[in-house]
Amino acid sequence: QVQLVESGGGLVQAGGSLRLSCAASGRAFSSYGMGWFRQAPGKEREFVAAITRSGFSTRYADSVKGRFTIYRDNAKNTVSLQMNSLKPEDTAVYYCAASDAMVLTSAPNTYPFWGQGTQVTVSS
Repeated sequence: QVQLVESGGGLVQAGGSLRLSCAASGRAFSSYGMGWFRQAPGKEREFVAAITRSGFSTRYADSVKGRFTIYRDNAKNTVSLQMNSLKPEDTAVYYCAASDAMVLTSAPNTYPFWGQGTQVTVSS
């Protein structure tokens, strides 16, 4: 099992940047694929980005492609999400999640472990 704690959320103006971090503890971090998801008020949780165990492969939602970058440091047990050119529609609670699936996945039900979330608010 793995425990996840997100940090780095906050309030930023449109066009600005934020970096979210997720610290993992418990079972070997490098044995999990990692993902970031978000949930805005009144909406379902949606996929943002994912990265394989090695960090060699990534996947992004179309809405964030070219603006967000996911990366991980297996030596430090962290996964991060660099968010640039933020838009008001990026406002949401952002969640870090861990998957023991063998392939890169964007489906929330393939991630059994979740952090508590961190709020990101982008003002116009």
